[in-house]
Amino acid sequence: MNKVAIVTGGAKGIGLGSAQRLLEDGATVVIFDVDEKAIASATAEFASYGDRFSGVKVDISSEAQVKSAVTEVGNKHGHINYLVNSAGVQTYGNAEETTDEIWEKTFGVNVKAMYLTTKYAVPFMRKAKGGSIVNISSVQSLSNQKGVVAYAASKGAVNALTRAIAVDYAAEQIRCNAVLPGCVDTPMLRATAQSFKGDRSEEDLLHEWGLSHPIGRMASIHDIGNLVGFLCSDKSSFVTGASYVIDGGLITQVPVILPE
Repeated sequence: MNKVAIVTGGAKGIGLGSAQRLLEDGATVVIFDVDEKAIASATAEFASYGDRFSGVKVDISSEAQVKSAVTEVGNKHGHINYLVNSAGVQTYGNAEETTDEIWEKTFGVNVKAMYLTTKYAVPFMRKAKGGSIVNISSVQSLSNQKGVVAYAASKGAVNALTRAIAVDYAAEQIRCNAVLPGCVDTPMLRATAQSFKGDRSEEDLLHEWGLSHPIGRMASIHDIGNLVGFLCSDKSSFVTGASYVIDGGLITQVPVILPE
């Protein structure tokens, strides 16, 4: 059976790295994204994979659009094996600064969308006699910086949603796991660096953020994609309901540093 994967937010960042890994592993991959230019760029980048790769413009916070897009993929191929929920937004502000609009947008993209894609993909995974759902969360679901109240809350919700889905569908061999990255070199992180760099260069700030990880650098999209590929594969067939931290040791370290 040809493996079929849906990757949300697949035109850039972690989603793109995950899509590439799944393509390399032999799957047919359909990405969902709102950025048509990025979809076109990804399509050109993956042209060598022919009809095993395609992209669809989808607002994943819209139930009607998600239902239509997922159903189209499932009906075309007869089944869905993998669902990688990578689309997300990074928002900033404490409780007083965060507007209701920002809160709703953050949860709509970061949480509601994962519930919706799962809702409509599971019936097609059932046809495949099992499947794997991978939700991209964040280390900020476990440990926080200041000023990210909506984002942190949404990622905590992703971890809980992941566990709930895992328990509900384990008997049907449909697995669900979360991936919790630290800093990853993505367009979203670079946009954040551009906003906060002040008089410094973007690269200088990114380098500093990388050094905050004990391993000495940020992750690449392929570092995360490799873990996603593992969690989709049969090599992880006994893994479900887990939250995998992949952060170069970022939240393992105690911030107090002893003198040499």
